[in-house]
Amino acid sequence: MAARRRLLLLLVLLLCRLAAVLPTSEVEALQGFMAGFAGGNAAFQSWDASAPNPCTWFHVTCGPGNQVIRLDLGNQSLSGELKPDIWQLQALQSLELYGNSISGKIPSELGRLASLQTLDLYLNNFTGEIPNELGNLSKLSNLRLNNNSLSGAIPMSLTTIQNLEVLDLSHNNLSGIIPTNGSFSHFTPISFSNNPRTFANSSDSPSNNSGAAVPSGRSSASSIGTIAGGAAAGAAMLFAAPIVLFAWWWRRKPHDQFFDLLEEETPEVHLGQLRRFTLRELQVATDNFSQTNLLGRGGFGKVYKGRLLDGSLIAIKRLNEDRIGTGERQFLMEVEIISMAVHQNLLRLQGYCMTPTERLLVYPYMENKSLETRLRECSDSQQPLDWPTRRKIALGSARGISYLHEGCDPKIIHRDVKAANILLDEKLEAVVGDFGLARIMDYKVSHVVTGVMGTLGHIPMEYLTAGRTSDKTDVFGYGIMLFELISGKRGFDLVGLANEENARVHDWVKKLLEEDRLEVLIDPNLLEIYNGGEQGVREEMRLLVQIALLCTQESAPSRPRMSTVVTMLEDGIAEHWDAWQRKTIVQASLQGGQGVSEARNDSVANLPPDTLSGPR
Repeated sequence: MAARRRLLLLLVLLLCRLAAVLPTSEVEALQGFMAGFAGGNAAFQSWDASAPNPCTWFHVTCGPGNQVIRLDLGNQSLSGELKPDIWQLQALQSLELYGNSISGKIPSELGRLASLQTLDLYLNNFTGEIPNELGNLSKLSNLRLNNNSLSGAIPMSLTTIQNLEVLDLSHNNLSGIIPTNGSFSHFTPISFSNNPRTFANSSDSPSNNSGAAVPSGRSSASSIGTIAGGAAAGAAMLFAAPIVLFAWWWRRKPHDQFFDLLEEETPEVHLGQLRRFTLRELQVATDNFSQTNLLGRGGFGKVYKGRLLDGSLIAIKRLNEDRIGTGERQFLMEVEIISMAVHQNLLRLQGYCMTPTERLLVYPYMENKSLETRLRECSDSQQPLDWPTRRKIALGSARGISYLHEGCDPKIIHRDVKAANILLDEKLEAVVGDFGLARIMDYKVSHVVTGVMGTLGHIPMEYLTAGRTSDKTDVFGYGIMLFELISGKRGFDLVGLANEENARVHDWVKKLLEEDRLEVLIDPNLLEIYNGGEQGVREEMRLLVQIALLCTQESAPSRPRMSTVVTMLEDGIAEHWDAWQRKTIVQASLQGGQGVSEARNDSVANLPPDTLSGPR
């Protein structure tokens, strides 16, 4: 008995030791990873080497057993090299280092990350060849290495990754044949564009474009005979072709009936990783687009719930007839650009359908519908959203919008950020939907548009008055969405409450904050924990209100970028808030006593409804 007790005690000590060693090894791996970059970067300010595990560090997400499953360091101004120490994070599923200035080679050790699903290294300065070892990543679904200076051939090993759904190797210096077998068979030229030294097949190779040696003797005579025979056969076909075509046309004439030839003959056409559905499939899935399957409607069209033959649920956006005028090529280009925007907080485009009379987009069905539905149309069987869930939704939606602005090429401006377009998955994680439909724009410059698209209460003045939109248009909409999240009210209703006090929403909420009267704004379902003084909740709610105020400033240049909003939600707001307070004091002293009445003139309440119609 004593021996068994000693053995059990030894086993317990061994397990405790193992549990202590695993996180420490991950801390050491991350410290080695960090050592490759220039010091002093704020992204690493919380990376404390003495911590028992890295799960409390910024930009690090842990899963079961406190193992790191995600590193999110996109657009963090990192410079230096990617160290191979990262391979020790064996539970890592997502490595996101896009939009930095990382140089050097991509470590071949990345091929040892057996759990990796997303590898985003685009918009950096990587050089050298793509490691052949990346083909060992059997679980990889998203691989984006575009906009670097990578050279050499595209490794054939990548074609063996069966789960690969998103691939972008464009804008590099790659060379050689572009593979078309295996998983690469689903990808279109856009995934490999702007690599001047690549070619689609061996016949396009420069080595095959040089002149052939001139044959002599019998071989020359044979060649001449072959050419003559070919010419004769060609002439015969030339004369016969019109007769054959006429006979074919005459035979079909009595049965002249229009149908989409491409759709009927190729029901499984793929655009990149997208599936092309037939119209018949979607009609069957929605019971011929019956009203019972109608989920909603907006400026772009109606949305239907559907069920495919395999039992999976989908949401189908049937675009309005005025969108059908878009040419097929333009529509497909827009669809492909939207499909390349893949992020855990963005609604994934699953497929499309295109006929001469229809344009439809297919998405996964979201069982929990939208944030608007959960805030204001909650069923008796559903609990109101608690505060931790709302805080999680605020951060997730900010990450999604930030990715649209800074992670996509070309950049995508949403133009209608609101609670109705923040969808909720089965875990109530935020998923931003309806992006890319208004127009694909390059975020590097502002853009003048001919028609205002958006929703009352969510549109900034520079967009309403001048039609000028930029990424700051979305920042404003996000700020109003935060007010919706905190209050449970629609943006339109908030405008009405603010107008009762002759002010804009921004000024009204700012006054409530200064007078410590936020309970007027806060959702009644949250008042108990707000007034009850639950630890940290009151401060967190005030933090979200402050961020919303920064986002809804009248001056577009003064609003923060969405990546800055993400940082404020993760790290705190003190520095940004203090700077804005100082600026506000200076402006007030310069303006004197102007303007509560002027502020009312900035309100959108007096504009006609048709000016504000737009997508949902």
